[in-house]
Amino acid sequence: MSNRLTRIYTRGGDKGTTALANGNRVAKTHPRIEALGDVDELNCLLGCLAAELAADDPLAPLVQRIQNDLFDLGGELAVADPDYRVITPAVVEWLETELDRLNAALPPLKEFILPGGGPAATRAHLARSVCRRAERRAVSLAEVDTKGVNPEGIAYLNRLSDLLFVCARVLSRRDGGQDVLWQPRQPESA
Repeated sequence: MSNRLTRIYTRGGDKGTTALANGNRVAKTHPRIEALGDVDELNCLLGCLAAELAADDPLAPLVQRIQNDLFDLGGELAVADPDYRVITPAVVEWLETELDRLNAALPPLKEFILPGGGPAATRAHLARSVCRRAERRAVSLAEVDTKGVNPEGIAYLNRLSDLLFVCARVLSRRDGGQDVLWQPRQPESA
């Protein structure tokens, strides 16, 4: 990789705007920047999850691949060009295959579960929650920029949140725990 940054700060954003990869400047509150920020936050949370996993953990390469995919998705959002697409149907299908593979080893869900089940599982649940927010932001952006958002990127985030839910269940069991089941409060009778 070539030297891209010779200085980390540019002062270009001091007045509330930022540059996209295509050179256009937009407000830091623009829906594109909001979506990009949520994808970045999700990637950071996956980095935290990766730090919880041993180097030889079977989930480690999966998490690393997803982090790279999220960086690609962030690149798509930053370039803002309908001709620049990295997340393809094949990438979404890969996620589905991994999701099905991991889910096949789990008992069927009979109740809602709460986030928890150990540190790594809890990080996966948190990442799942942020993934859903990133998906909502991408959908909101697509509503105002119908050509500038890759629909496969939205599908990727949708599938990824499901995969992270399954990863949390896998990690709960691996840490010797179980799913933390929701215990609904019974409504009071009037």
